[in-house]
Amino acid sequence: MKLPPITLEIIGNKLTALAEEMCLTLQRTSRSLYVKETADFCCALAGPDGRFSAYPRGIGVSGFVGLDLTAAIEAVGPLEDGDVIVTNDPYRSGGLATHLTDIQLIRPYFHDGAVIGYGWAFIHCSDIGGRVPSSLSPTNQEIYQEGLQIPPVKLVRAGEPARDVAALLAANSRSPEANEGDLQAMLAALRTGGERLAAVVATHGSADVLAAHGDLVEYTARRARAALSRLREGTYRFTDYLDDDARTPVPVRVSVTVTVSADSLHLDFTGSDPQVEAAFNIASHGTAHAWITTRVLALICTLDPSAPLNAGLIAPVGVTAPEGSVVNARHPAAVGIRHATASRVNDALGGALALAAPDVMPAASSGLVVPVVVAERHAGGQNVQVLEPMVGGTGARAGSDGVDGRDSGISNLSNNPVETVETEIGVEILRYGLRPDSGGAGRWRGGSGLELSFRVTRDDSRLLARGLERLRFRPWGREGGGAGAPAELVVASAEGVERRVGKIDVLALRQGDTVTLRTSGAGGYGDPFERPESEVLRDVVSGVVSPGAAARDYGVAVTGQGARAAVDHEGTAELRAAGTPASGAHVLGPERDRWDGLYDETTADRLIAALFRLPAPARHGRRVRVLGEALDLLPDGFPSVPATDRELEGARAGLLEAVAALEDEAARSEGELP
Repeated sequence: MKLPPITLEIIGNKLTALAEEMCLTLQRTSRSLYVKETADFCCALAGPDGRFSAYPRGIGVSGFVGLDLTAAIEAVGPLEDGDVIVTNDPYRSGGLATHLTDIQLIRPYFHDGAVIGYGWAFIHCSDIGGRVPSSLSPTNQEIYQEGLQIPPVKLVRAGEPARDVAALLAANSRSPEANEGDLQAMLAALRTGGERLAAVVATHGSADVLAAHGDLVEYTARRARAALSRLREGTYRFTDYLDDDARTPVPVRVSVTVTVSADSLHLDFTGSDPQVEAAFNIASHGTAHAWITTRVLALICTLDPSAPLNAGLIAPVGVTAPEGSVVNARHPAAVGIRHATASRVNDALGGALALAAPDVMPAASSGLVVPVVVAERHAGGQNVQVLEPMVGGTGARAGSDGVDGRDSGISNLSNNPVETVETEIGVEILRYGLRPDSGGAGRWRGGSGLELSFRVTRDDSRLLARGLERLRFRPWGREGGGAGAPAELVVASAEGVERRVGKIDVLALRQGDTVTLRTSGAGGYGDPFERPESEVLRDVVSGVVSPGAAARDYGVAVTGQGARAAVDHEGTAELRAAGTPASGAHVLGPERDRWDGLYDETTADRLIAALFRLPAPARHGRRVRVLGEALDLLPDGFPSVPATDRELEGARAGLLEAVAALEDEAARSEGELP
């Protein structure tokens, strides 16, 4: 470190305040609902090396602190004062952009002819073109379907707007006015950052500001290493699954092996599935990318809550992510719903880290982020709005229940006020609240999911619900705690005919249709029969646990309703004496247990290893064929629907035979067998 600690503290606080003021400028001047209310945006300050040295603590998306501006800056070439770079390309920006609807701006800040830092701003725009309104659909097979790809180019050249670039952006969006307003808000934020940085330089001098960039990152890295040194050394593995890829019924596997050594972590994603021909891929470029390290950042900041937020947080983290896997996809893989896979990466990391820090890590969170989008046509064009960014609860941990209806696992998006939603789009919100009986039972209860129900008031509307997950595999519990309830999406016609819907692309709606989304609850922690009767009663009175679930899941008999509800102590003693609570480090839920009975860890490892020996274009199709043939021998809806022992034995025998045949094929192609 070059600066005295007091000087570094003063400059560091000023730079963090600068980043937060940039965020406030952006949010207050934005035009789109998803930015000004939901807060899907952020701003930060980077040093000349392209790494963030100052990041806001209380506003904007928190998980992108480890992103790197370098590839985007280098792609543009020499910069001059007044330039602003724009990009949304996950591949050409080196992973700075993570899907096409996240528009990134970078502005170099000069002092005496040299770059003294970079301002960064991003927003999630309403629409960037592509196949569907809002651009994002889980069924997109390649990035060309997801909208306009903007390689790093100059949106502003030496202070003059590049009107040709702006015209290109406007021509490729269903909501050009909203996008233009958000771009202007980002430009205003970058101007604010430049003015504030100039004031810091005027007070402290350019040499100290340049030194502070590196010193702040180095200081945070030391704090992060000290926090990780508290973990139990060893190697820990956990696997989790996406329900499917939205195009086939075959689940998608995420596997991570965490090695804890001294003051560092290594994350090895070997054993994760090849990239899919759907929009669930992550373009991590094989680095410690934000979408595959968010859980680690949360752990570090839990162990050391006062650690400054900057690129130093990921300095102790190494990554192995096989190229061409779902967590390190190659162009032109679709990446629009990458946040769903990031949620499952979070859960897999949580399961592995729970073995290294059992008293710190919680059970699985709800494991989904679902921006519920309604698009409507009108004479002036199209109106595309996110009603709510729906999540569930957080997982319970030793000593604490999970948080109901709030999960900041991969994002800290705000909810939209009902009045604002009804003003912006033709819907009537019928219910927006906690979902009863959704949190996993436990000594400490998992956080409840949410329920959103709305009626469509105009014809020719369309529904999108990207990121819909945990419909099949539940959020797991820990130490005997129960798994959370799975999510569900129900659409009822104006005549009252209901239908349950799975993952959707674009669903046509008519006036009077009612849509209800119930998100998954989080996992519980510990034996539910050890939960004090008074706490179960409190949950019943508050409405998050029903009397029936209190008896079934907690062994607590509750009589009466509302304020008159009371515990029947004699009935409770009988229920708890007869109960048999779950046990084990993780309680995965019946659906996952059935799936593992067909496709155990060893078989999965063998299949995936064989797939990665095939040419990349062949991997996805072969995986779907091998596992699809096994599913064809089982009841429709498996593993949500159970199979008989005979059915399962037959399917497993066929699966093992197919895996062995694929291994032989791979060996022959590499010349290992004749």
